[in-house]
Amino acid sequence: MHGSDGPDDLRDDDRDDEPVEVPYERLSAAALRGLVEEFVTRDGTDYGVREVSLEAKVVAVLRQIERREVLIFFDPRTRTTNLVRAVDARSTRRRTAR
Repeated sequence: MHGSDGPDDLRDDDRDDEPVEVPYERLSAAALRGLVEEFVTRDGTDYGVREVSLEAKVVAVLRQIERREVLIFFDPRTRTTNLVRAVDARSTRRRTAR
């Protein structure tokens, strides 16, 4: 009998899975907005001295996603999704390709 109760129980071949880029167009509008709202409200997100509304933060990130300045990645090992600056994603890909 084979069971999986959590990340520690992943098969060895699953541990090598790399995060996968998810084109934003593949997400529903509600899913994309929820992902962006969760991202901009995370602990440690700092917008400086002036207060910025949630709506303004969401709109700014959505524009960055539409311009492909920010990419969406799904990590199959942790089953989490993250937003990554495109320049950071490219530099990571170059380092891992060597």
